Amino acid sequence: MHPAISVIFFTVSSGAGFGFLAMLGLGVPMPNGPLAAFIASAIAVGLAVVGLLSSTFHLGHPERAWRAFTQWRSSWLSREGVCAVVTLGLYGVYGLNWIFSDERIAWLGYLVSFGSILTVFTTAMIYAQLRTVPAWNSWMTPVCYLLFSITCGVMLVAAFGEWNRVASHSTLSIILGLLVVAWAMKIIWWRNADLSTLQARGSDTGTATGLGGIGNVKLLERPHTGENYLTREMVHKVGRKHANKLRMIALGFGAVVPILICLLQILFEMSVAFLSLAFLSLLFGLFVERWLFFAEAKHAVSLYYD
Repeated sequence: MHPAISVIFFTVSSGAGFGFLAMLGLGVPMPNGPLAAFIASAIAVGLAVVGLLSSTFHLGHPERAWRAFTQWRSSWLSREGVCAVVTLGLYGVYGLNWIFSDERIAWLGYLVSFGSILTVFTTAMIYAQLRTVPAWNSWMTPVCYLLFSITCGVMLVAAFGEWNRVASHSTLSIILGLLVVAWAMKIIWWRNADLSTLQARGSDTGTATGLGGIGNVKLLERPHTGENYLTREMVHKVGRKHANKLRMIALGFGAVVPILICLLQILFEMSVAFLSLAFLSLLFGLFVERWLFFAEAKHAVSLYYD
């Protein structure tokens, strides 16, 4: 499928933001004072909101985005919007109380944390529920989204919560464990996506045109002489050689560099501020990973256009 930059930015940025919100809602240790509470809240809410707003740029009529909220009974996209707004509203109360009283309401924080995880899950289910895209139609899709979101959240908590200090070995060990588990799951997801082709699901040009029952169907010409919405949005090709290179780039920046930074901090007890570099490297790796997520996906409609 066509990898729209706005949707890529949306899934990565909002995932990191809600991951951070989930950690803050759990009451993880953070610096004292209203300024620290404000900055942490601004980073978490900013990442989430900017990501959500960027998703509207992909709509033909962004001004009608509000209508998506009315379809929550049947649409994962609508459920995501509802969960995001409710979660951000709850955090607004939680964050303001934290800033002005320097206290965090535990039960409200747990609701924020649950809402954040639920929001990321609904985002992933927008894609995982699509049987027309076999690579996405897997339980591993929401697992990968959630693992990357939590990893980003924990890394931000560590980088901000212990700013300008030496990170504890336990904190770094948690981050290392999350990075290994998240990217291991992604590698398994890639393997599964390579095997979950349209042909493996029994779909071909014959099933796409409905003529498979009378013989082997081959397209001599495209259905249209020019491009249309479907060919622009649903049909995209990326060479296997290029895809493999991009997977290595995603792993390099998203896994290897952050892991090396964590190991260097364990060995040389450097300032935890270096985790900010690890987080930026992770984000870049996730942008490449998410680009591939869309670019490699084969939608069933592509069979009709050969």
